[in-house]
Amino acid sequence: MNRRELLASFLGMPFVLSSGCGLSTPQLPTAGGFVGTSHAAGHKLRDGFRPEPPKDAWSTTDVVIVGGGVAGLSAARKLKQAGVNFVLLELEPEVGGTAVSGESSVVAYPWAAHYLPVPLPHNTELINLLDEMQLLEGRDENGTPIVAEQFLCRDPQERLFIDGQWQEGLFPWDQATDDDVAQLRAFQKEISRWVAWRDADGNRAFSIPVAKCSNDAEVMALDKQSMQQWMTERGWNSRHLKWYVDYACRDDYGLRIDQTSAWAGIFYFAARVSEPGSDSQSFITWPEGNGRLITHLRELVSDHILTGHAVSQITPPGNESVDDSVLASVVAFRTSDASDSLGPQPKAHGWKAPHVIFAAPPFLAPHLIADYRESGPSSIREFEFGSWLVANLHLDDRPSESGFVMSWDNVIYDSPSLGYVTATHQRGLDRGPTVLTYYYPLCESSPKIARERLLKLSWREWADIVLSDLERAHPEIRSLTRRLDIMRWGHAMIRPVPGFISGTARAECSRPFRNVHFAHSSLSGIPLFEEAFYHGNRAASEILETLDV
Repeated sequence: MNRRELLASFLGMPFVLSSGCGLSTPQLPTAGGFVGTSHAAGHKLRDGFRPEPPKDAWSTTDVVIVGGGVAGLSAARKLKQAGVNFVLLELEPEVGGTAVSGESSVVAYPWAAHYLPVPLPHNTELINLLDEMQLLEGRDENGTPIVAEQFLCRDPQERLFIDGQWQEGLFPWDQATDDDVAQLRAFQKEISRWVAWRDADGNRAFSIPVAKCSNDAEVMALDKQSMQQWMTERGWNSRHLKWYVDYACRDDYGLRIDQTSAWAGIFYFAARVSEPGSDSQSFITWPEGNGRLITHLRELVSDHILTGHAVSQITPPGNESVDDSVLASVVAFRTSDASDSLGPQPKAHGWKAPHVIFAAPPFLAPHLIADYRESGPSSIREFEFGSWLVANLHLDDRPSESGFVMSWDNVIYDSPSLGYVTATHQRGLDRGPTVLTYYYPLCESSPKIARERLLKLSWREWADIVLSDLERAHPEIRSLTRRLDIMRWGHAMIRPVPGFISGTARAECSRPFRNVHFAHSSLSGIPLFEEAFYHGNRAASEILETLDV
């Protein structure tokens, strides 16, 4: 593709026609590149790479945790509190999964997840974590935690670039007609109805964690259609309303409005609201986003973590290759012992344990767990993971602009990206150098095609796409950006397409496979910190029950 074709493919033909972009690539930063996820090691494991540890390279422990994302770290925290011995193995150089962060001389910044809504009173385990982190000042009369003001997202929180200038908020009020507003009000009224809805047992239709949601037939029926179909049935055809809801679906799920289950679409708007007519719960955030939560969890269990260790084989009991009938074996190799092509044969180490927590994405289970492909649930194939690109732009100064002032969350109307968050915002640094974290979900219908599109472009091509997108709101962005780093998430988050929430895959793949317990946010069908935290605690509790701890 030439440059026009590239930008048309990723930013849309209307953008190309309006911008008049040329064939030669304009100025790019002199510094930057791809960072993060170890695609080569992951793909090698997927393809059957299985080093064998020497006989003297085996250890024993009570639990092996595979995966150091939020779920794995949450399970580790619970096991540590109970005094259980364990080891946590993580492929990447740092734990954190999609909540990892970075730091510059100016400010820390996120590489993916960047906020946590204040939990509602029923989410007691998460509230205990926030209390443990000394974020709370008490609870209100309804039991909702009161988060110290310095940890809540600072105003102004959101703005939208539309018709050549910035406006406050994400709904385009200045351009909305009376009909647009009427449809928005009708949509909000329907969301309030679902916030108020309770089943015969008193359960909310939509709650966090998802395990607290009602499975009533009326609620589950929403999963049989897309969010767009659900809105069309109600006569909501406002362009601005559809854009607003589509943005929400892309923001949380990396799916367009026509790809997202109506259940998941309504969940986005209803699950974080305490009562009808109330605003969504406030956001807890830091410059580094959810990296602050990861730092806390990591520090609690740091003496149990081995990073840079790629797990290549998990053999639960019941398989002929296991010597001890009650122990699982887990083999991993240090990625630092291997060359870029993972050869020559790297050194491997093995662990034997009565329990394993598989806190990696479920799609890896058939590749790593012996017998799982043949004896595990066939519904594992129903899990779809979307691809995302995240870029951090290091700016020497703020761009000049018109309209509402730079906010924490900054969105461009009709862009396929989600815009950017401003890392210095929470620190009150409103002038001078900053870091902008830019998000681009690849929403192709085929996850495989999305991953191929993500990975095939060079850094220069992606950098040009990012800067071209932001140029429509910030004409000076190229001259101000001194460094642009890019992280490619090929399997970023679960995609709640129609039928997945109400199907059997989540329940079937959550059940232990012999003595391997599963913990990952995707088991909820919703890619949130709260869901990963819930499943980590659940898997650890399953083990603690067997240990009578």
